[in-house]
Amino acid sequence: MEGKDVALETVEKAEAPTGTPAALTEEELQLQRKLKWKMDLIILPLLSTVYFFAQMGRSDLGNAKIMGMDKELGLSPGQYSNAASIFQVGYLLFQLPATLLVRKTGPPYQFGGAMFGWGLVTICTVAIHSYGSLMVIRVFIGTIHKLGRPKTETLMTSQVCEAFVQGSVFYLSFWYPYNELASRGAIYFSTAALAGAFNGLIAYAVQKDLGGVNSWQPWRWLFLIEGVLPMGWAFVVILFLPSTPENLKLVGRFFTADEKHLIIKRSRLAYNTGESKIRPKLILRVLLDPKFWLLVCIESATLFCLTSFSNFLPAILHGFGWSTVKSQLMTVIVYACSFVTIIFWARVSDKTGRRGVVIIINLFIAIVGYVLLLTLKGPSGRFAGCCILAMALYPNIVVNLTWSASINIGYTYRASATALINSIGQAVSIAANQAYVDPPYYHKGIGASLGMIGFAMVMATTLLFTLKWENAKRKREQFSEESERIRRTQTIDEVGNKWPDYFFSY
Repeated sequence: MEGKDVALETVEKAEAPTGTPAALTEEELQLQRKLKWKMDLIILPLLSTVYFFAQMGRSDLGNAKIMGMDKELGLSPGQYSNAASIFQVGYLLFQLPATLLVRKTGPPYQFGGAMFGWGLVTICTVAIHSYGSLMVIRVFIGTIHKLGRPKTETLMTSQVCEAFVQGSVFYLSFWYPYNELASRGAIYFSTAALAGAFNGLIAYAVQKDLGGVNSWQPWRWLFLIEGVLPMGWAFVVILFLPSTPENLKLVGRFFTADEKHLIIKRSRLAYNTGESKIRPKLILRVLLDPKFWLLVCIESATLFCLTSFSNFLPAILHGFGWSTVKSQLMTVIVYACSFVTIIFWARVSDKTGRRGVVIIINLFIAIVGYVLLLTLKGPSGRFAGCCILAMALYPNIVVNLTWSASINIGYTYRASATALINSIGQAVSIAANQAYVDPPYYHKGIGASLGMIGFAMVMATTLLFTLKWENAKRKREQFSEESERIRRTQTIDEVGNKWPDYFFSY
């Protein structure tokens, strides 16, 4: 494989991970601290910028709405909801193959290519003049090469491009053990909050300085600016993002042989085997696993709330009676609140190992935010409700996805579970956008979101106790004849989370 040296190949052969991984030695524990800093400084900034630009692309429609796009295009509230919803369809169709193929296509090419793709479609939005053209441009980005099939071209969608990026939690699980995963996931996911804040600042500047320039409404300038940025950064990602622990690419020169050895060994501690073989029977097993469906319910309910909140936040604030400029600026405060809590709750979940408890606490907090929005009429109280919601909803996405990554092991099992959980959640979020059709208070949508929070709370509690019960059962059977047979005759990638030495975090 390109980028490997002889020493690294020796390490892989010596540690062919067919069974339970070995613990780190004392010397490796001492080396690990320096290594983690190196990995964090290389991987996290690059991955975070990918997600940052992706989230900017998702939230710009909300800013464009109050910058005059709905009036210029003659959009009704229902048509705007349709435009917001159509963006989610591609996730359902392309999330699974994109995640399963991440090792084969190479994360740098997959993520960088996706950035270039959605940057292009964002720029094309400048040319729309009707509701129909808006819907088309939200779907098609033109003709590009299908990943993994040279010389084959196909129409792809803007959400197809972003679906290739949503495997980022799966990508992080190649590099970090479970007790480090949420904290690292939070660093890149917190850029979603920064993107929302940054989007508000860009929208404010565009509204103030570029409205009418070149005879364009300000929302057209917004899409142009936010399309150019990811297209340029895509080439940096392709060049410098390391592919896998076994293939560091250009950044391999920054690691010693011992550090390369330790990178792979740490990856094995997260039950990664370095294998990229797709096993269809394990995809079926995922679909038959009750734990998977409980995770789906939690993620779907949370995304129902978060997607609609992100898409309609500027409109909700504008409904307070605030000017367009003030509404754009106040979104910055809301997203800044969520940035702090994403880092905090991810750190808590890593340190305590209690993913389910963190999720349930944040669901209780979200209830408070929705109740304030439903019951209060004054802008101050309702704005406080928006801040509370952002502080509760954003952390739960990253904690739930890292919970999924730690519950499901083996390449096919983890990839398919992570992808399907997110894609089904995105499909459910389509209904969320359709619920927000009664401005300025949006009581129908907020009431529906409140119901989804209660549903997620029941599912999270059920999953927590299910995992606790399964751990106790697995502990009793860990050294049974059947467990010994599995260790002798099968590998982690073949059995997934049924591996007898693996215990769930809850």
